[in-house]
Amino acid sequence: MMASTGCRLYLVSPPKVDGLRFSEQLKAAFDGGDVACLQLRLKDRDDAEVLRAAELLAPICHRYDAPLLINDRPDLAAASDSDGVHIGQEDATFEESRELLGPDKIIGVTCHDSRDLAITAAESGADYVAFGAFYRTGTKSAKTRAAPDILKWVADIMPTPTVAIGGITPLNCPPLIRAGADFLAVISAVWDHEHGPTAGVRAFNDAIAHTLDRDPGDSVQ
Repeated sequence: MMASTGCRLYLVSPPKVDGLRFSEQLKAAFDGGDVACLQLRLKDRDDAEVLRAAELLAPICHRYDAPLLINDRPDLAAASDSDGVHIGQEDATFEESRELLGPDKIIGVTCHDSRDLAITAAESGADYVAFGAFYRTGTKSAKTRAAPDILKWVADIMPTPTVAIGGITPLNCPPLIRAGADFLAVISAVWDHEHGPTAGVRAFNDAIAHTLDRDPGDSVQ
């Protein structure tokens, strides 16, 4: 699992990536500061495209000590030898994913705004549980809205790390950090940042550091 001390940035790819161009964007993002991982989220793309992207991006992620996770598809995570998978409630089950990936790969589970789903995932052995959407988002249609107190609830009763997702920006993330989020999953706030992904990542790390009252230059590994 990605190491977490306080709170870290969990990058999610745009819904479409342009090979070499996105490789440069990804390097620029990593140059902006601490990033825990990259989730490759290519909805409605064929398997070959996902596998090609994983092959291209994995070395970049590993150069920065960041795992590469595949969204939805444990079979493609296994085929690409990626570091893990993020599964939703309508994807493969946790047990199917673990059987495909083995004991050492990362498996994260979407739990929407449900405490019951979080408990089930944690008891199954999920490496993290993800909640959202916390804010309005234009990236995906949010079926549920979560409140920050669910993050505190998890932190109080179990050690499983939490990921917050949905419309998160450097300006609105402090309540999620204070509630105990281990990771902030972000898409457009980094890739569409007006000054580029380096500035986007730096802005999040500054916001995290300010909220936790720590030096933004501190490295978390």
